Amino acid sequence: MTMVDTPQSGARLEADIERTGARLRAARESIGRVIFGQEHVVEQALTGLLAGGHLLLIGVPGLAKTRLVETLGVVFGLDSRRVQCTPDLMPADILGSEVLEEGADGARAFRFIPGPVFTQLLMADEINRASPRTQSALLQAMQERQVAVAGRSRPLPEPFHVLATQNPIEQEGTYPLPEAQLDRFLLQIDIAYPDEDAERRMLIATTGLNEAKPTRAMEPHELLEAQRLVRSLPLSERVVDAILKLVRAGRPAADAPSSVQRNVAWGPGPRASQALALAARARALIDGRLAPSVDDVLALAHPVLRHRMALSFAARADGVTLDSVIDSLKAPLS
Repeated sequence: MTMVDTPQSGARLEADIERTGARLRAARESIGRVIFGQEHVVEQALTGLLAGGHLLLIGVPGLAKTRLVETLGVVFGLDSRRVQCTPDLMPADILGSEVLEEGADGARAFRFIPGPVFTQLLMADEINRASPRTQSALLQAMQERQVAVAGRSRPLPEPFHVLATQNPIEQEGTYPLPEAQLDRFLLQIDIAYPDEDAERRMLIATTGLNEAKPTRAMEPHELLEAQRLVRSLPLSERVVDAILKLVRAGRPAADAPSSVQRNVAWGPGPRASQALALAARARALIDGRLAPSVDDVLALAHPVLRHRMALSFAARADGVTLDSVIDSLKAPLS
């Protein structure tokens, strides 16, 4: 199997994966004590964090979106803050601002008061309720890991992740996220209702006197080491080809299949390929494997592509869904 990159020796890589895998198993066990019946969601959330990306969590109220974010912060020992997005939220409420202070000697000087973005895990609750101006305040932070305030660039802590939640059913008084901001999210994780067994466990565990709490399983520096390890996993030519075929097939170009030209208004850009490469590596690390496979690419196609594509008017009129379009893109690679 031809490898595109082999950053470190196999023996050392295997030892690092085994050591990190033990820490990740402890993290999953801690998350499982408070999050019930959402194994795929937890796996995708861990995948996104290990890949160093931002996550968009979409689901109706009551599906533990906020609880999942809070749990991830505790389990990885991250400094975390929460912003409740509302239409009157201003950019300075997120980034911070300078205030004029007068000292004891009468001298005046500006002092910068950091906003909640200066944290390791920022939860933007109901992000689509913030105005476009406020949403744009996060763009530079999400892409460059720094923000410019009062003419000065200020670096953000490491690691830095934005986990945003969105309610898909209540759209009154909301502002749809622009495509440029959606593209900054590594994964869009759709959260469905739990099955009956999971909901039963949830009901019993959360309505008693002693509710289970997550415990810290990793430290922030260990998460950073795991993120560096993810980038060390080699990619085979077969996996690279699968990523490129999948992403490029979703673009309504002149040589695209007629179904794509009819159903897709705009398709995924190169950032989707990068996201698939990183997320596939992270998923392999979670499973304790030395390299990702095409199966990893296929498993991550939906969370990577669903927010980077848009249906055409004709597709919406015909009742076509994005999930069905992505399934058709995956079919030749299965």
